[in-house]
Amino acid sequence: MLDVYGGDQIYWETCGNPRGKPAIILHGGPGSGCVPWHRRLFDPDAYRLVLLDQRGCGRSKPPASDPETPLTDNNTLNLIADIELLRQYLDVEKWLVWGGSWGSTLALAYAESHPTRVSEMILWGITTGRRSEFDWLFRGGLAAFFPQQWNALQDAFGVTDEGGDIVDTCHRLLSDPDSAVRRRAAQAWCMWESATSEWPPRTELADRFTDPGFALAYARIVTHYVGHNAWLEDQNLLAGAAVLADVPGTMVNGRFDFQAPLANAWELHRAWPRAELVIVDDAGHAPSDPRLTRELVLAGDRFRP
Repeated sequence: MLDVYGGDQIYWETCGNPRGKPAIILHGGPGSGCVPWHRRLFDPDAYRLVLLDQRGCGRSKPPASDPETPLTDNNTLNLIADIELLRQYLDVEKWLVWGGSWGSTLALAYAESHPTRVSEMILWGITTGRRSEFDWLFRGGLAAFFPQQWNALQDAFGVTDEGGDIVDTCHRLLSDPDSAVRRRAAQAWCMWESATSEWPPRTELADRFTDPGFALAYARIVTHYVGHNAWLEDQNLLAGAAVLADVPGTMVNGRFDFQAPLANAWELHRAWPRAELVIVDDAGHAPSDPRLTRELVLAGDRFRP
């Protein structure tokens, strides 16, 4: 556990070769936490892999699953500071930065703040923190492809197209004094997340969301971040990609990724031409898809010392 600003403790671990090439994993969500799958993407003889659970996630403390846990200090700027503090603590001069989904946004934000500390980057399911991206996934844009699931989400929160912000409404209900209200809100939110990560849409909760504590923590954190547009100025990460001109990278995106449309990766590729763009046909946003996993393993092998 690493003590960070505001009194939180973030969980971290290392695996692989202690003298190998350092690489840090930035998980998605925001709110997901690291899982064993992350360890399997890199050659353990070549890499010193660093995994961390971002604030409130997974094994970090205090957990966001407790409605009494404040989220005031849980923001993008502090996550960047946490990553840099861990780098210093581990005495790493430079590391490969790996991020998926929300983790790709966080990876970009960290790399653009500390470009001299980044040796390479591997990103997948690309998001760049723009307002249009948040609105696409969480405020009705994606409803064009998932109208039934979107209407179910609206009905769960009593929100219509004509009024009310579904993100703010959900976040408020996730802090309701009644545990049953919190549980229903988390389940409704996570059903939307489950349905839109794959094609055809899932009709049941993804396995990770069947844990009520995980579902509540995830929903609290993601609605907290989306409600604040991740504390990022619109378009800033794309505009700031010029500082990565000398940083090699690989971006992996499913052609049918509805949560992180391929256009996000294409626009970042234009702003950061040093990064290779790998398009995985027929794949979506589910990280367990073996086609995505294969390309991510190849990306790690490409940068292996």
